[in-house]
Amino acid sequence: MSEAYFGEFGGMFVPEILMQALIELKDAYFCYKNDESFNSQLKDLLQNYVNRPSPLYFAKAMSENLGGAKIYLKREDLNHTGSHKINNVLGQALLAKKMGKKRLIAETGAGQHGVATATAAALLNMDCEIFMGKEDTIRQSLNVYRMNLLGAKVNAVESGTATLKDAVSETLKEWTRNIDNTHYVLGSVMGPHPFPTMIRDFQSIISKEIKEQILMLEGRLPDVVVACVGGGSNAIGAFYHFLEDLEVELVGCEGAGDGVDSPNSAATLSVGKVGIFHGMKSYFCQDQYGQIAPVECISAGLDYPGIGPEHAFLRDSGRAKYVPITDIQAVEAFEYLAKIEGIIPAIESAHALAYAIQIAPLMSKNHIIVVNLSGRGDKDCASIARYRGVNIYE
Repeated sequence: MSEAYFGEFGGMFVPEILMQALIELKDAYFCYKNDESFNSQLKDLLQNYVNRPSPLYFAKAMSENLGGAKIYLKREDLNHTGSHKINNVLGQALLAKKMGKKRLIAETGAGQHGVATATAAALLNMDCEIFMGKEDTIRQSLNVYRMNLLGAKVNAVESGTATLKDAVSETLKEWTRNIDNTHYVLGSVMGPHPFPTMIRDFQSIISKEIKEQILMLEGRLPDVVVACVGGGSNAIGAFYHFLEDLEVELVGCEGAGDGVDSPNSAATLSVGKVGIFHGMKSYFCQDQYGQIAPVECISAGLDYPGIGPEHAFLRDSGRAKYVPITDIQAVEAFEYLAKIEGIIPAIESAHALAYAIQIAPLMSKNHIIVVNLSGRGDKDCASIARYRGVNIYE
């Protein structure tokens, strides 16, 4: 199988007009990924602009309260812009500069990727345009304001379900119209090659740091690494450097909405089938006719009807497992961490926390769980309040 595939998953299923752009991007990435000057510039930004390495925090109160395994939180929420998204965005933005591009475009769901892209564009003096489902602009209005403040134009996408899936489609269309001067900063480990590989590599700094930090703190590797999964970038970042450590269990938590037995779910690996969409072969939620089905969960960032091809491969190969987490489980975990540790997590990250809350009491005190806290929850407070029946304004 070629470099474009993970087992049977991946590929470059795009219109001919985009093939040359993808080949140009692939060649540039594999040229610069080992370039000393490029990596030095990226390392400097990650350290001095993003605030890396992010801490690996021992959640003492949570661990004692649950009464089982020790729980560590990888604090990607403390990065500049508030999530893991900036790791990938800075890498792609620097690469786009090297390629002579003047303009960045991106899709966004929860808004964190859009904010990170707008931030990088402002830093590097590039034009920026963001595509966001209209439904998501409503539930993440704070992030829309942040993107505008940073100088980006935000387009509310009204087609389809007006969520992340449709934002990706519109961004791809825009890229076909402006290939020469524009780079599409795809936000997750999905889409056509080389995006899944390139974005994984930029996000793999998460697991690199986790491994170094846990060995320093505990003298051994964790028993379980848990992360939320939509497209899957924070999860693959948290998993990557543990893939060869078979004693470490890797668990991805998908947004199940009202439950996998309801029509309102985004748990792709629980209900999806193999198909081709957005330039890749992977698992997708589909209707009886094989069309992409509408999905729903409380998290705009997990509200995607597919999953990155490497995650599809890891699931089918048995190296990682993927579990559905319902809206109510995520909301309860969101509220729990705020009260027990004084940390307000992104609702996406709360899906991973919910699973850790389930399994920690079943494990002994000498076991270790690492949860990738992929983002902070400022953006989610108003929507969680509304979920609980309280109307507040950002």
